[in-house]
Amino acid sequence: MQSLSNRAKKLEKKPMTFAERAYLPAIFQGLSITMQHFFRAATKKQITIRYPEETRPFSPVFRGLHVLKRDEQGRERCTACGLCAVACPAEAITMVAGERKKGEQNLYREEKYAVSYEINMLRCIFCGLCEEACPKAAIYLQADKMAPPRYERDEFIYGKDRLVEPTSPDNRSARGIQLTPEQAEKLRTQLA
Repeated sequence: MQSLSNRAKKLEKKPMTFAERAYLPAIFQGLSITMQHFFRAATKKQITIRYPEETRPFSPVFRGLHVLKRDEQGRERCTACGLCAVACPAEAITMVAGERKKGEQNLYREEKYAVSYEINMLRCIFCGLCEEACPKAAIYLQADKMAPPRYERDEFIYGKDRLVEPTSPDNRSARGIQLTPEQAEKLRTQLA
């Protein structure tokens, strides 16, 4: 049957040469690409870096590790409203809400607070929607910190012990999280 456009192209089935049957053109093409990368890496600046000892400069729109902020009086801002968990497209945030008891006014700003607050960093895509959804500005993605490498999966589930901002600029949290010198200086000025 002849096509109506008459643009059909007839292909002839040519027998393969010995080199084509031995994949020699494809092998030499692959080797040429490898040699291009080899000589480019030898003559220019190295592409790979030794992370975590070396880090690349962050992009201005980079969103890093989460932190649960405190107010000016050192109380937790999070009221466990759950908007961050609802906004999270990866469903990485879970929390359990509780009511503040008498005498805990210096710990929690509102009557309701997060008894448990966890972020699964293996699920998180660092989109920042949790930060945008929070009406109390309690969750913040730091632009200068990224999730450190770990060996165990359970170490990527960050609880309040790793997320809540330390009360003292020089204190380290129970799991080793410490403020950067800039953050510590900012907190010192707020507390003064």
